[in-house]
Amino acid sequence: MPEKTLKQLADHTGGRIVGDAGVIIHSASTLAGAGTGQITFLNNKRYLPLVKTTKASAIIVGKEFESSAPLLIAEDPYYAFQQIVVLLHGQRKHKDVGISKLASIAETAKLGDNCNVGDFVTISDNAAIGSNCRFYPGVFIGPDAEIGDDCILYANVVIYDKTIIGNRVIIHSNASVGQDGYGFATHDGVHHKIPQIGRAVLEDDVEIGSGCAIERGTLDDTVIGRGCKLGDMVGIGHGTTLGPHCLLVPQVGIAGSAVVGHHCMLGGQVGIVGHIKIGNMVKIAAQAGVINDVPDGATILGSPAIDADLGRRAYGSIQYLPELRKRIRKLEKRLDDYDKSGP
Repeated sequence: MPEKTLKQLADHTGGRIVGDAGVIIHSASTLAGAGTGQITFLNNKRYLPLVKTTKASAIIVGKEFESSAPLLIAEDPYYAFQQIVVLLHGQRKHKDVGISKLASIAETAKLGDNCNVGDFVTISDNAAIGSNCRFYPGVFIGPDAEIGDDCILYANVVIYDKTIIGNRVIIHSNASVGQDGYGFATHDGVHHKIPQIGRAVLEDDVEIGSGCAIERGTLDDTVIGRGCKLGDMVGIGHGTTLGPHCLLVPQVGIAGSAVVGHHCMLGGQVGIVGHIKIGNMVKIAAQAGVINDVPDGATILGSPAIDADLGRRAYGSIQYLPELRKRIRKLEKRLDDYDKSGP
């Protein structure tokens, strides 16, 4: 693990130093867990008390304040921390395995240069794979699928036929992309399957968490925009479109044909009904149920989801409802007694 001076880290991130620029940093950690030789960061004022007790050798912060440890002042402390973690620790290392003899690769499939294909990987007819891709054991790539350069598919990922995947896409274990959408026509009490003739399309720099399921479109493609990051066990319905750079926390579910704008943030277990439009840069709190269109820039919460400021007041009042009910009953009884007694 490389060691760097705090000055070298500041130069790397474009920050400035308050305190000893020569302190040696060998790794990164949290405010609570850091020790000598480690750097940490403060990006939320809730954790400000930990600054007084941390044993870190340096702290990345957004503005100068009194501290016993040297400070690295950065415009965006969390991003600076990310840059430093990459510099000190690097990304996950992948073992070069070449093309395993236990892999099954169709004669009509095309692989780019420098691909690593693990044991029991299946690459079907007419699949087209770019350069520098890594497929861990058990990956299945269906017929006519297209995968760009520098992609990583972890163990047991399933890519259905005709799915399109861009460059630098990461898909974690047990995720499925391009399976049939949930489409049935019910007639005389019987559910008849509707052929799903659209595709699933993952644009460049998308990351898909473990256990995700992304359906292909019924007619139009399902599209996950460039730079989107999906947490574990996210479900995307057929024909849904996510704009670029959305963040979906684990267990989000989006029904078919919904349209989500760019740079949206969806908290854990958010549910979105189909055929609605979510604007750009929308924030949706955890466990919200979204049943109507949402305008650009909105922050919503609750089920059904409403404006966050209104929702906080409304949900904050719930705990007082039993007492309010008692008071209303008392007032009703007094009014009833007054009416009976006359003027």
